[in-house]
Amino acid sequence: MIYWELLSYAAWIIAGLLLLWILADAISVSRQFDEELLVSSREGADEFMEQIQHEEEGK
Repeated sequence: MIYWELLSYAAWIIAGLLLLWILADAISVSRQFDEELLVSSREGADEFMEQIQHEEEGK
């Protein structure tokens, strides 16, 4: 029975570490990229950035 308790605790620890990793990654991505880029529904950031540059050059 103690084996399963240790395995259960290990699983909770791994789940907690994964949660912390996901939160840290989400914060990192939100700091690295603009909100407009993150919520865009267009495929490929390169094409999106090229279009933004063309629109800025046209103004």
